Amino acid sequence: MESKSVDGEVNDNTYFPKTDSADAKVTFEQRNTPPETRLYKKRWVIVFLFSSYSLCNSYQWIQYGIINNIFMRFYSVDSFTIDWMSMIYMLTYIPLIFPVSWLLDKKGLRVIALVAAALNCTGTWIKVASARPDLFPVTFLGQFICSVAQVFILGMPSRIASVWFGSEEVSTACSIGVFGNQERQAVTSLAERGDSCSTSPECVQLGIAIGFLVPPMLVPNVDDLDELAAHIRVMFYITAGVATFLFVLVVIVFQERPEIPPTHAQAVARRISPESYSYTASILRLLRNKAFMLLVITYGLNVGCFYAVSTLLNQMIIEHYPGEEVNAGRIGLTIVIAGMVGSLICGIWLDRSKTYKQTTLAVYLMSLVGLVLYASTLDLGHLWVVFITAGTLGFFMTGYLPLGFEFAVELTYPESEGTSSGLLNCSAQVFGIIFTICQGKIMDSFNTLAGNLFLCAFLLIGTIITACIKSDLRRQLANQQALAAVRMEASVAEAFEAKL
Repeated sequence: MESKSVDGEVNDNTYFPKTDSADAKVTFEQRNTPPETRLYKKRWVIVFLFSSYSLCNSYQWIQYGIINNIFMRFYSVDSFTIDWMSMIYMLTYIPLIFPVSWLLDKKGLRVIALVAAALNCTGTWIKVASARPDLFPVTFLGQFICSVAQVFILGMPSRIASVWFGSEEVSTACSIGVFGNQERQAVTSLAERGDSCSTSPECVQLGIAIGFLVPPMLVPNVDDLDELAAHIRVMFYITAGVATFLFVLVVIVFQERPEIPPTHAQAVARRISPESYSYTASILRLLRNKAFMLLVITYGLNVGCFYAVSTLLNQMIIEHYPGEEVNAGRIGLTIVIAGMVGSLICGIWLDRSKTYKQTTLAVYLMSLVGLVLYASTLDLGHLWVVFITAGTLGFFMTGYLPLGFEFAVELTYPESEGTSSGLLNCSAQVFGIIFTICQGKIMDSFNTLAGNLFLCAFLLIGTIITACIKSDLRRQLANQQALAAVRMEASVAEAFEAKL
């Protein structure tokens, strides 16, 4: 007896009659408390607004790295210093994610959205003032503030999906939410959380794609520093203008939550007192969850490799194809676009198949194969081959992101999605910094192939560990038990009515 929404989609055992009205509204008939549920059209406005400022922030992560050689010359700094313009995004996340997750639980979505958009806007305007060769500390300050903003962004997709969307929409909603961000989050299920969110995060992915494509187009590698400063200033002004517009929209439009919850799960969650949840106890339980901790390691290894490849992409391409800054950006774009397709396909596949471990392991293995192909073809002298192998790498490596988060939801039920996703993301940032530094040093001392083989070794380790993770699908079991209870109650009611 699965019930359907206005759009014909299953939604928590609630029945949405076919109607032409803007919203769908029903009552879930349960033994004692019949909470009303409703889907609002505004949910799409909220998720797309979040996706937009998430995109604007993630674009800036790779803004410097993809034209590494140009910024090195403009600011008279070395390659490693420019690499830190990317790695600062990873570093700030590590100490701030848990305080921000706690703040999200205590203050809610609107406060976090306002802080994120305000910080992002502030950072972009500081960078506008830094378009001079002697002002590298100023541009670093602006990038640092933007990196703090992304901590407030990465934990939101799952919460937006669970607070605003029906249980059969959360993977789609969260995929949209992370269309600007590659990190994937977990979501609330039937008993306490809904179906998982296929995060990481595609808005951030789309933002990274723009970050690969736009800077090489706006900032050509010209010799005159005054002309170069003018190009850099234009790029910074465009970013600041977009960030300001989005901040104003967040202030005006962004709403904490709908008046009526979208699912039975959210109705139950609203009745739970915040004081009854212990953040510290939740973290300790997760740290004792062996399967989840193995996933934390494997997720960090995979995403850390992605961060390293993205940060050092310009250096890899320029080493073998001098003067190809624009094509380096296009190769980065290819990686991300292919990854967005992979993420969506994997999210949709999991919504239907629920084969979490099998799919995660297969995609992890193919990520390793993709990196081996990319590493072995980079020096062949044919850019079109690099485009193909880079796209293959992106499809599987970025496609893994939602799988890792959705698998985590299953392994950690019924813990808070913010806590489990925070640990996964924290692992990714730690490995991202380590891999970026180590691969950069290996490339300087040896060559690009040696640096990529270094990453391949860790992806192989991650594949082996993934095969060892126990497939303990706790949330699926809880959903099955809840559905069985509802069907049993309905059967009893029908039998009673038949006797009458």
